[in-house]
Amino acid sequence: MSRPQIAALLAAFTLSACGPVLDSPGDEGDATTAAAPAPRLSDVTPVDDPRAWQGEVSINLPDPVISPAQADPEPRLPVTVTDAQGTKVTVTDTSRILALDVYGTLAHTVFELGLGDRVVGRDVSSSFPEIADRPVVTQNGHELSAEAILDLDPTVVLSDTSLGPFDVLLQLRDAGIPVVITDADRSLDNLSSLTQEVADALGVPAAGRELGQRLERDADRITRQVAEVAPQDITGQLRTIFLYVRGQAGVYYMFGEGSGADSLITAAGGYNVAAEIGWSGMKPVNDEGLIAAAPDAILMMNEGLESVGGVDGLLKQFPALTSTPAGENRRIIAMDDDQVLSFGPRAADVINALAVAFYAPDDL
Repeated sequence: MSRPQIAALLAAFTLSACGPVLDSPGDEGDATTAAAPAPRLSDVTPVDDPRAWQGEVSINLPDPVISPAQADPEPRLPVTVTDAQGTKVTVTDTSRILALDVYGTLAHTVFELGLGDRVVGRDVSSSFPEIADRPVVTQNGHELSAEAILDLDPTVVLSDTSLGPFDVLLQLRDAGIPVVITDADRSLDNLSSLTQEVADALGVPAAGRELGQRLERDADRITRQVAEVAPQDITGQLRTIFLYVRGQAGVYYMFGEGSGADSLITAAGGYNVAAEIGWSGMKPVNDEGLIAAAPDAILMMNEGLESVGGVDGLLKQFPALTSTPAGENRRIIAMDDDQVLSFGPRAADVINALAVAFYAPDDL
């Protein structure tokens, strides 16, 4: 299963799981974890034994600080690009931009390119202060609304295959709106190339190169720091799996090789178990897979964990986990849904926070 297919499935599962979010046992009031900055990995003291700590770690990073690569870039138009699906698209006007995907990565990228003042709407995942006042054009979670989009009269739409229905994007093209489909992959491998796709489509290639280089430098810096902290021998690294769950919809999947989660786990200094057990793409999780993985730690999305009633609910749903080191120690790392697999401009911050969770959890 390709990463674009995984992204589309993830969006579909999120749609099917809409409804009230359950509070974790012991929580009172709002189940949302307060946003707090993670300490820099270089400033913390790693635990002596990564397999000794116990309990859940919940991560919700604060809003990103927008720092445009160029203060006020002037798009050079018209521009014709070949998008990720091989379609040639000509963009003649970038005065009213919509950038939409399941994690809000595209909109964040547009702001970092210095074109945020031209963005006229947003997806539900894009909620940082600079964009929060723009109308939402997705409904029922991550479902594109043609009517809401057309009401904003966009001059160009950037999206990917992570949102649906795709017919909405075709409808926009039929209405004469340039629609550029970007790479749906989210990983460290395409930080600069995805950024450049967005920049080229908006006529600011120089800003794209500058921003892409910055993102690569930031990611390289934090991965070097991780290498200094994480055990060099993989037998000393935390065996980690990524579970995607939506309890209300009965959706329980484990992300394997090629899902983006594998890249994230490795970058943060964990040992990705998926390759060892031959788990590729995104497949329904079962007791056999969990026992074979024998994880030391489980990475999840915050709302996913909440949807099954927290750690107790997860262990009740999958009794096999109780016989694994992760289950025995309740070693669950849960991160905000819109952050954990977003990569893009937030890649370095996400990797840093997860590495701290793996090797210095008391500092979170």
